[in-house]
Amino acid sequence: MQLADRVQSLTPSSTLAITAKAKALKAEGHDVIGLGAGEPDFNTPSFILEAAKRAMDEGKTKYTPAGGIPELKNAITAKLKRDQELTYTNEQIIVTTGAKHALFTLFQVLLNEGDEVIVPAPYWVSYPEQIKLAQGKPVIVTADESNDFKVTPEQLEESITPKTKAVIINSPSNPTGMMYSKEELEAIGQVCLENDVLIVSDEIYEKLIYTDENHVSIAQISEELYDQTVIINGVSKSHSMTGWRIGFAAGNKTIIKAMSNMASHSTSNPTSVAQYAALAAYTATEEKVDEMKRAFKERLDVLYSLLVDIPGVECAKPSGAFYLFPNVKKAVETCGFEDVDSWVKALLDEEKVALVPGSGFGSPENVRLSYATSLDQLEEAAKRIKDFVQKHQS
Repeated sequence: MQLADRVQSLTPSSTLAITAKAKALKAEGHDVIGLGAGEPDFNTPSFILEAAKRAMDEGKTKYTPAGGIPELKNAITAKLKRDQELTYTNEQIIVTTGAKHALFTLFQVLLNEGDEVIVPAPYWVSYPEQIKLAQGKPVIVTADESNDFKVTPEQLEESITPKTKAVIINSPSNPTGMMYSKEELEAIGQVCLENDVLIVSDEIYEKLIYTDENHVSIAQISEELYDQTVIINGVSKSHSMTGWRIGFAAGNKTIIKAMSNMASHSTSNPTSVAQYAALAAYTATEEKVDEMKRAFKERLDVLYSLLVDIPGVECAKPSGAFYLFPNVKKAVETCGFEDVDSWVKALLDEEKVALVPGSGFGSPENVRLSYATSLDQLEEAAKRIKDFVQKHQS
């Protein structure tokens, strides 16, 4: 049977592939340290679990509105007001089956065949694939490592064509952990306004910042940018709820209505019980979020100091998320490997440390390490990587 053209061009997720291989090796009895998964290693906080159980006991297990229950929409609008000083109505909010589904649905309702979306690289692996599934064209703009992997207004201006429909801004970023300043967002926003380009602002890591910098949503900067932006967010990273699959989009009500209509024919609605769990997450204090953030900050500091001590590994310290994205080109060359992908494969085979090659993120000289695991595991992983490099360089 011939499959549809749209799926034959898809590239499998490199993060899921490396995680699957690491799990398979573990199942065979190997002592594998997996630094590939993009999810917190903490369990979902107990008060959220209790809210889900309560919802089940109360029979809240039926269909909900396609765009989410009103109570959760109210909580999301309150969160946006509290955290970003942004005012939205429930008509401007859609609750989705994870932030990934919010992005997927947005591109489906936004793009016609051949429409272009500017994707700064390094990028999260699913951005280009989702754009292609919507028959759009991802236009990859490589952000310079010397600029902390952040695209400049000049690069953006040069990439815009009459077919450009949107640009994606992910801050803090997966895979780099870098974050745009208010001034940088203002300059990017001005280019988008002048060229009528929609801004897709992926803010899923906004709660995980480890510097004195405040997270800024580009929609905060002006009324014009508020109108030009669709915010994507959710509870997966902030509240360690990756498996619950609750995200949201906030923006122009015409776009949101179209997304809700499409969701009604695809998912029917986000899981009812998960919505009540997310409601508890967004209406509680952020004590548990802060605890998790402190743990990530400690891990970042420890792993970063160990990583930059490895010969041939160069890395800028990120502001947020839970990833390091070092350049390992020199280490790969001095170790005698053809490319980063083969270096990563050998590291997993020989030392049982799973990293994700940067080629999947549009940055083939880098690797992504997630520090969403214990300090002991991170220290041991850094030791094994250093041993691997020194062995191959000798």
